[in-house]
Amino acid sequence: MNGFLEQLQFLRPAWNDLVEIVIVFLLVYRLLLLIRETRAMQMLLGVLLLAGLYLLSVILDFSLIRRLLEALFQYGAIAALVVFQPEMRAALARLGQSRLVTVLGSNREARIVDRLVEGATLLARSGVGAILAVQMEIGLREYARTGRSVQAVLSPELLGTIFAPSSPLHDGAVIIVGDTIQAAGAILPLTQNPLSDRSLGTRHRAAIGLSEETDAFVIVVSEETSRISVAYRGRMETGVGAERLREMLEASLPRAASAGLGTSALEPA
Repeated sequence: MNGFLEQLQFLRPAWNDLVEIVIVFLLVYRLLLLIRETRAMQMLLGVLLLAGLYLLSVILDFSLIRRLLEALFQYGAIAALVVFQPEMRAALARLGQSRLVTVLGSNREARIVDRLVEGATLLARSGVGAILAVQMEIGLREYARTGRSVQAVLSPELLGTIFAPSSPLHDGAVIIVGDTIQAAGAILPLTQNPLSDRSLGTRHRAAIGLSEETDAFVIVVSEETSRISVAYRGRMETGVGAERLREMLEASLPRAASAGLGTSALEPA
């Protein structure tokens, strides 16, 4: 009897085992939050289905199916690295975010919101297409390097000048860090996911693509419809009015502020 009880000691985890279980649970939970409602989640469900089929083939001794699935799993890890590259990149970046920094003053935050809302509505009224990528916690330096360094104070007038049809920087995106336009004419990654709204063009695909890979808040002004859209965390809301844009910015900018994104922290692109 004592020998049997000794064999069951593994069912009584020590405190370090409990800590390890909690850590693994939190990591898995965080991973699922990052990939939910993305193609990665759909493919993960497919992998789980194949794993269940493999288990069934082992139980029922289906040797052919088992060997085929073993061969598939052998090379599946390499294929997954290629297929999930954008999601893995975004997930690793978000896991490394730090919130242990000071928050910007409310006056400065309100000033940034006012200038972004005024600039977007000015562009929309003028029928000028534009992309404004506002940096949050994940840096946008690699995208800023694809454009022209500006390092100028954010203002609606400057945005209008940059995106004027005669401007050589008209077709690119503006990278905004804090209250500074860091770069203009930047090239953003296009989303690989299909868009439900066929009226959305290349600017919208680029905005969603950047929001999938980073936590940037991206404002898009359509040149065709003069509508304002917002892309954030891989999702896009179209037909955004000035008040709704202000509300979304006020809810998101504290995260950028907590990253200490002031003009003193900027480096040339």
